[in-house]
Amino acid sequence: MELSRTIVFDLDGTLVDTAPDLINALNFVLDREGLPAVPMKSARNMIGAGARKLLERGLEVDGRHVDPGDLDRLTGIFIDYYAAHIADESRPFEGLEDALDKLSARGCRFAVCTNKLEWLSKLLLDKLNLSSRFSAICGADTFGVSKPDPAILQQTVLRAGGHLSSTIMVGDAGTDVGVARRANVPVVGVDFGYTEVPMADLKPDRLIGHMRDLPAAVDNLAAERQPQSNY
Repeated sequence: MELSRTIVFDLDGTLVDTAPDLINALNFVLDREGLPAVPMKSARNMIGAGARKLLERGLEVDGRHVDPGDLDRLTGIFIDYYAAHIADESRPFEGLEDALDKLSARGCRFAVCTNKLEWLSKLLLDKLNLSSRFSAICGADTFGVSKPDPAILQQTVLRAGGHLSSTIMVGDAGTDVGVARRANVPVVGVDFGYTEVPMADLKPDRLIGHMRDLPAAVDNLAAERQPQSNY
């Protein structure tokens, strides 16, 4: 019997264009510290490793380094502001919901595996009326590990009720390709997200430039990789 497919998505830069609200929160903190704002265009590629790393990268633009305790304080300010403005401008990428509808009709289940905190991920998806689409929403704090550690993907699939042998990862950055490779899961890369290294250079198994192309990419990969027998 064929196992139902589990499609695991990264969040920021893959499911949702969160850059405007994340960068606004970063610039709120920088302004409090008397530092200049980071331009939206250049800051997009700082996203993807969590709030603390985003702050570190933002501070480094002005050549400022802070001790761990001060970074903890600034991260707290960032998270409080971001949570209050989490969906002011963030929106699902064009074509997402139609792609999910088509894949769901084919029996796929969905999960989110992100380096964002779990409660912030759930808050964002709640605000966008997307939470009910996913069997599991897991963040960097859910299992105590972050991408590209394969444990976060393995545990996310387990929590969603899926099987690694019938899982496909979808993401926009090196951490997504890395976690998929380490978990022996095929990966679809999107080229509209946040990454310093172009997704094409990261060599995902399939590369798409719009969410409308996701169902075909998933079907193509699934046809290549039949689930392993449990016997």
